[in-house]
Amino acid sequence: MSTATITAADINKLRQATGAGMLDCRKALTETNGDFEAAIDWLRKQGQKVAAKRSDREAKEGVIIARTSADNKVGFVVCISCETDFVSKNADFVAFATSIADAAVANNVKSAEELNEVLINGAKVADLINDKLAAIGEKIGVAKFERIEAPYVASYIHGANRMGVLVGLTTDAPEAGKDVAMQIAAMNPLAVDANSIPAETIERERAIVIETMKADPKMAGKPEEMVAKIAEGKLNAFFKENTLLAQAFVKDGGITVEAYLKSAGNVTVTEFKRVALG
Repeated sequence: MSTATITAADINKLRQATGAGMLDCRKALTETNGDFEAAIDWLRKQGQKVAAKRSDREAKEGVIIARTSADNKVGFVVCISCETDFVSKNADFVAFATSIADAAVANNVKSAEELNEVLINGAKVADLINDKLAAIGEKIGVAKFERIEAPYVASYIHGANRMGVLVGLTTDAPEAGKDVAMQIAAMNPLAVDANSIPAETIERERAIVIETMKADPKMAGKPEEMVAKIAEGKLNAFFKENTLLAQAFVKDGGITVEAYLKSAGNVTVTEFKRVALG
């Protein structure tokens, strides 16, 4: 069987189509006897091997994109992870992550698994990720995906794509949405309000407070009723610090977020999502 002649133009064409390195493209074309489509498949298979070898590597870096639909009723946060900040800060990688987030919005996807099957210019997101992996040699993927629906959804990206926030509101309130999203980014609340915190979390916190108090020599001999009352006070302080509506508003520490939202038109937060690297 004759061996095809591999030209520099062939290698460059494959490199442009896949983003893989020159040497990898030369080898792919050599291994497939110059068959362009087969060479693309060969590179993808190599990418899968790289992924397998790197399955135990931590991909703590990445790019987080927060987007909303055109009518602001659905919001998406997508994190495309990688291993190094060198890659995460690369403009091409940021554009790559942005294209995937845009595809999530355009196709109104419901999960990371569904997003991996979405087509961008005829290619599945999973295949595009595999091609990118082969090109840069780092473990990458759709690491995190969040989606919310509400009458109005605000999105916010913080710290050069290192954090993304979505906030669902009961009414169209862009300014309030941005302010609350920034609050969430800065203060990292556990839930919207005390009623939104899981019962097991509250009980765990209560148990910790009581055990800590019992270990305090100053509380020795105190009646159980007094210990329980003080514990409830400490638990209320926990709610104030860790629930969004009860937190002090970062732009005006004299009022709570709930009070700010009332002044902004009696707006209510339905839910929020906060996605950060690390």
